Amino acid sequence: MKAKYIILSLIASLAVLVGCEKEGPHYLSEIQVSSSYVSVPLSGGSSNPVTVTATSSWTISGMPDWLTVSPTSGSAGETSVTFSAAGALDGRSAVLKITCDGKEQTVNVIQGVSVVSEVSCAEVIAGPDSKTYRVTGTVTNIVNTTYGNWYLQDATGEIYIYGTLDAKGATKNFLSLGLEIGDEVTVEGPKTTYNGTVELVDVTVVKINKSLIKVAEMDPEDAVLPIEGGDFSVTLDNKGNGIFVEIPEDAKSWLSIASLAGNVVTFRAAANTGGDRETTIVFKTTDGKKEYSCQQTLSQTGAIVEITAADFNALEDGNALYRFKGVVSSIVMDKNDKTKYNKYGNFYLNDETGKIYVYGLLPEAGGQGGQDVLTSKGIKPGDLVTVVGPKGSYKGAAQMVNAYYVEHTSVTTVSCADFNALEDGKDLFRISGKVSEIVMDKNDKTKYNKYGNFYIEDATGKVYVYGLVPTLSGASGQDLLTKLGVKVGDTITVVGPKSSYKGAAQMVNGFYVEHSSAE
Repeated sequence: MKAKYIILSLIASLAVLVGCEKEGPHYLSEIQVSSSYVSVPLSGGSSNPVTVTATSSWTISGMPDWLTVSPTSGSAGETSVTFSAAGALDGRSAVLKITCDGKEQTVNVIQGVSVVSEVSCAEVIAGPDSKTYRVTGTVTNIVNTTYGNWYLQDATGEIYIYGTLDAKGATKNFLSLGLEIGDEVTVEGPKTTYNGTVELVDVTVVKINKSLIKVAEMDPEDAVLPIEGGDFSVTLDNKGNGIFVEIPEDAKSWLSIASLAGNVVTFRAAANTGGDRETTIVFKTTDGKKEYSCQQTLSQTGAIVEITAADFNALEDGNALYRFKGVVSSIVMDKNDKTKYNKYGNFYLNDETGKIYVYGLLPEAGGQGGQDVLTSKGIKPGDLVTVVGPKGSYKGAAQMVNAYYVEHTSVTTVSCADFNALEDGKDLFRISGKVSEIVMDKNDKTKYNKYGNFYIEDATGKVYVYGLVPTLSGASGQDLLTKLGVKVGDTITVVGPKSSYKGAAQMVNGFYVEHSSAE
């Protein structure tokens, strides 16, 4: 923590106070305030009341989220106004305007004294929310050029900048700062954490040190290579001494430097036999005293990998695409109309290893969201659905984000009695009930038979399931009942076709959807 920042903050606070006392608007005939300076305790609470004297109706505007003003409007005469706020870790201030008959009076509200800590990205990440930090790092990615949302990185970590003020303290003017990827920037702002992401909000740019090295051109321009591999060239604008290239360790198995000629670096990527992959290449130079860097992300298209629910949920988040086939166990309904599906297509898909939450279903690859694909395709609980999408997460929970529809097989949910009355055929039916009996191994009566033959029973009757398989096309004889821990009394759901043997109805090779223990 730097003492000079405390001194500067005190000087700034005194300047505000002195400036307010000298300015004429404090003595406007239309509206007057008993004090144009208001102090709120740092620990939280209310200020001393301020008397507003007006010749007609008036309103107060410009209140930040942290400040409560009561009342915010009034009529002619004298009105007592209080200003209150919750406790804060650092000092903060706001400038409010009181408007009456087209005239404006200014009130300056200060809570505590602003103390800025000069820290690293790692210290910001580990520190408390609401505290104001000053941090220096390199611009690695610019997300929004209107509000100024971007990433800042130093040797200890990376933080997200959510909103950047211009030189005059205004918002929505980020481009005026001329920030570019690779620039070294010192910023100051309060920390918040949103959905697990550490952010500094509406930062003030203290200093910009322009980078000596930048990416000028790329070939291909979109920095995406095909599945079969190929070359990727980067032309650098370099004003430093030399060019140093860093390929991340996890990408060295498939990406290498093919040539370095002047300011042009050419990389060679091997063919991709897995899913989509991505890496960030770092380019560095020096002026003899200090190191400068810039980055470039390179992606390569990959194959779509078939996966189980358990394996998918264990993945790291990324852009690789995975194909998953499962049974719809439940669908999220519209919050305003519980008789309809939500239009985004949020639902759960099960296989024998677990379930995947699909957060958004697109009609096809590259399609638009929010089109109620579940309804338009006629998908319902129990149906067998195939989707393709990347692994994401929300608050630590795994999900497939904006998967696209591939195909589905309609499944009809029936009772045990209705199932037994059906004609034999290839159509699929879903039944749920209690496991009333399991056929044991004929050679060892202490073990289940390996094919998974058992009886499922509901209030209408019972169905003989002749063989339980993990998926519709899964192999039999895997002793799935033992592997899944299914026992008599458990509730189970299976899907399969109606068949018969010597006149007795049965479900042949029904595939497992889910079960719950009786205990």
